[in-house]
Amino acid sequence: MSRNPGRPLSPHLTIWRWGPAMAVSILHRATGAGMAVVAGLIFVWWLTAAAMGADAYSTFLAVASHKLAYVVWIGLTWSFFQHLCNGLRHFVMDMGAGYELKTNRMVAIVVMAVPLLLTLVIWAPILAKLASGEGE
Repeated sequence: MSRNPGRPLSPHLTIWRWGPAMAVSILHRATGAGMAVVAGLIFVWWLTAAAMGADAYSTFLAVASHKLAYVVWIGLTWSFFQHLCNGLRHFVMDMGAGYELKTNRMVAIVVMAVPLLLTLVIWAPILAKLASGEGE
């Protein structure tokens, strides 16, 4: 069996035109992996700090409530909603719906927009409360 070494064995990113469905698929994988690693490490740290006593737990709380830590919390919130929305998209597609090109494209765009909106809805009041000094 002869094969051409310059040609990929299967479809590759370089031969496909980028679109919303491809982007949302890649985001799904990235958010799943990111949440598993980042949230998993934070969760283990939280449990360890709680088990080690008040000093360790207060150190965890100080780091977790630092202003720069909110970037991580907001990112994890967006990742969760992105992964959830695309999981729901896949669930609908697994039932056989949403494969028409226009529908697939529109739903993929919605799946990228809704997590941003949900993250804003969650974090806007929290950040407003922190900015006013009430949350400290």
